[in-house]
Amino acid sequence: MRVITGSARGARLKTPKGAAVTRPTADRVKESLFNILGSMVQGRKVLDIFAGTGNLGIEALSRGAESAVFVDKATEKLIRENLTITHFSDKAMVRSGDVFTEMTRLAHDQADFSLIFCDPPYHKGLWEQALQQIDQSQGLMAENGILVIEHGADEGDFPVLGRLVQVMNRRYGHTTQLSFFQWKSYVESEEEET
Repeated sequence: MRVITGSARGARLKTPKGAAVTRPTADRVKESLFNILGSMVQGRKVLDIFAGTGNLGIEALSRGAESAVFVDKATEKLIRENLTITHFSDKAMVRSGDVFTEMTRLAHDQADFSLIFCDPPYHKGLWEQALQQIDQSQGLMAENGILVIEHGADEGDFPVLGRLVQVMNRRYGHTTQLSFFQWKSYVESEEEET
């Protein structure tokens, strides 16, 4: 697995031994994701939950994101190694606690991330729980924030949301889809301006 473009382009990221620990985002899905985001990545504060190798947050840093916080209970050491390889340790923080507990702490600290990646194991109810928690949180996602959830192609039942709206969805074969969310109030204000 490599960083696709930007300041760390071509850097080879370490992956865990055995597929049971983590499922890294496929290169074609990652490339499509960052093509969709384009220049919107630059200057953003990134939160990468269920970070695994740190692949998505590191790609964002390589493309000009301001900073990134990585949260994964099982792969803290691996993420730190990949940050060292890509020379982004000074722009990153790694938290190894439970994702939902860490999100609560970050919201309490008014972290206001403007780009959030959520890529948990499929078919475990984790992305749905994370989506609901972000929807109900104050201080976790900035007003102009973008939330990207990677989930199984057969997982399309979204929980009831109060403040977030899905603004885009892309399917990749029979295994993966990306869903993009923003605050309803932000989307409505953008529509009024056009």
